[in-house]
Amino acid sequence: MDLKELTIEQLKEGFANAGYISEEETLITTYLSLKLGKPLLVTGPPGVGKTEIAKVLSKIFATQLIRLQCYEGLDETKALYEWDYKKQLLMIQSKKEENIFSQDYLLERPLLQALLAEQQVVLLIDEIDKADEEFEAFLFEMLSDFQVSIPELGTVTAKNIPIIILTSNNERELSDGLKRRCAFLYLDYPSVEKEIQIINSKVPQAGQQLSREIASAVGKIRSQLELKKKPSISETIDWTRSLLLLNADRLETQIIDQTLNIIFKDEEDKKTFQRELGSEKLYQALNE
Repeated sequence: MDLKELTIEQLKEGFANAGYISEEETLITTYLSLKLGKPLLVTGPPGVGKTEIAKVLSKIFATQLIRLQCYEGLDETKALYEWDYKKQLLMIQSKKEENIFSQDYLLERPLLQALLAEQQVVLLIDEIDKADEEFEAFLFEMLSDFQVSIPELGTVTAKNIPIIILTSNNERELSDGLKRRCAFLYLDYPSVEKEIQIINSKVPQAGQQLSREIASAVGKIRSQLELKKKPSISETIDWTRSLLLLNADRLETQIIDQTLNIIFKDEEDKKTFQRELGSEKLYQALNE
């Protein structure tokens, strides 16, 4: 699909074909960021489909997804480039007169790969809030001008401007400079009705009754309990598949207790559920 000719109807169809259940705000904001040529900053709690947007766009445009996973201490040598010291040393030993600080001696990392790609790619800068503020500032040139500066080479400009998606779990406040360069989208946990749609899309064999009970149960767990990690959409899907593997067609107390380790990824969260809600109360709430 050609980005220049892209319509919002085509984008909506592309999301649907990829099985991504999106609301109008998500579609319109993504569409506008694409047409304006601006990076898209997607924030929200973990597991609500932020990273998936980049994956869906790579499918829609049938192009490569390049992913930079951020972490504390990430610097430009891991994100942009490194020099191939072994190759440089061999050239020095051969005593050939050649510039060993040319592009031929670069080891491309995700950012440089995206800039030098022969066709437009999707660049996912995942969990930018985990990186240091210094690295965030380093990205400004990339996000605004789609270029980077390499001391030995000068400015490297994108051959084809990449589609850039940044995600953040809001672990720290991002700078105004980064926000200003991006279109902004916030994703929250889905409503019960939307989560039913997601389950139906990902696990159609679950059926309407089980899908509704699972979506309602997860919604109550998220809203009624103070947890370190609330169940994500992917855990909802895993729970649904687990129940089907155990031949369950309803959510009952015994099957809830047997599958708690699929919903909760922290022992204290599981104890909080057992202490403050429990399978019996959850079952009763689903059948009121």
